Amino acid sequence: MSGDRYAPTSGDSDISVLSYQLKLRYKVATNRLDAEAVLNVRANTRLVEFRLDLVGLTASRVRVDGAKRTSFRNGARKLSIRPGQAIEAGAQFEVSVRYAGHPEPRNSRWGRVGWEELDDGVLVGSQPVGAPTWFPCNDLPGDKATYLIELTCEDAYTVVAPGQLTGRVRAAGRTTWTFDQQIPTASYLVAVHIGRYRSDPLELGSVPGSVHYPAELARPVAAELAELPAMMALFEDCFGPYPLGRYDVVVTPDVLEIPLEAQGMAVFGANHLDGNHQQERLVAHELAHQWFGNSVGLRRWQDIWLNEGFCCYAEWLWSQASGGPSCQQLAKQHWTLLAELPQDLVLADPGAELMFDDRVYKRGALTLHALRRSVGDDCFFTILRSWTTARHHASGTTEEFIALAEGVADLDLGPLFDQWLRQPALPKFPSRSG
Repeated sequence: MSGDRYAPTSGDSDISVLSYQLKLRYKVATNRLDAEAVLNVRANTRLVEFRLDLVGLTASRVRVDGAKRTSFRNGARKLSIRPGQAIEAGAQFEVSVRYAGHPEPRNSRWGRVGWEELDDGVLVGSQPVGAPTWFPCNDLPGDKATYLIELTCEDAYTVVAPGQLTGRVRAAGRTTWTFDQQIPTASYLVAVHIGRYRSDPLELGSVPGSVHYPAELARPVAAELAELPAMMALFEDCFGPYPLGRYDVVVTPDVLEIPLEAQGMAVFGANHLDGNHQQERLVAHELAHQWFGNSVGLRRWQDIWLNEGFCCYAEWLWSQASGGPSCQQLAKQHWTLLAELPQDLVLADPGAELMFDDRVYKRGALTLHALRRSVGDDCFFTILRSWTTARHHASGTTEEFIALAEGVADLDLGPLFDQWLRQPALPKFPSRSG
């Protein structure tokens, strides 16, 4: 049974995955993946059959708790699994899947997403439904799990994935990289990046980090990331302590349409960090996702404004702190632009086709600005820090954020949120000072 109406062919709400162990053997030269996944799963109801998402790859062996009597069927989007006997609700069990193929992005209404070959390497950009292009998973945004990823590929390449790098072993011209991610992570935020990268440490205060980039881009990358420590300090002050174990930045040699966030990670194209300081807001946006989207995740895609609106507002906070236009100036500018666009978007439920519309980002940020103007700065930032603390490494909904905001402010904020989140017409500009 699907668990999200925005992506009705993804996920199975009858199960929850607690952990993934992925053992991947990959050849960059031929884009060949041979792999095994071991999943620790909990049954949410009595199971006679269940399904994992797997797209473009073929399973050759499946076992439930090691039983050979397990039967399975490869489909276009799903791997259907029937254990030898029914599994009772609440029981935990292990699923092992041996699979292989030539991974590639999948077509979706949001474009092609998932495992993607670069000119010389790989990136993974899975939001929202691309994770099954490289491993069998329960691809629901609220089904967070821990991950142990072991990837072997040619020696010439650096591998970056979420979590702590706990092993790097070379043998016979190939290197095996092992990453341990013990922070619960949504499947769409698990990424692998492979390239001929140089890796340097990032000085981010108490937060360990690294930047991985082609050596020829050393100067522009250093220039573009010079403000990252100051961004980290600002966001820790505004949102609370950095919520993940580390922060990695990957810069590909390829041109990318947009930057990508992953758990504890951001990925930029060479066009985004070119030394001209025109994309600094994107650096701030992707860093803010580590609080909003990655630590505090979504339980359902309709609440995407909780990710993108919050990160857009983080851009405005950085602009003001770094001497650029203030939050008030940027809010007025974007309100004016939104006022000239169609008034047909309901922010709390924009629909699958519009979930990544720029109006979700900007109206989401304006909603937060309206809240700030209503409750004042001290209360506003207390709300944000309370949200990141209450939902630390978990997920939330719009209704839960509203309830938390009202509790912190001790105010009825229903009319404000109703106007901004549930009515298509753009409310008046929030001019009252907090």
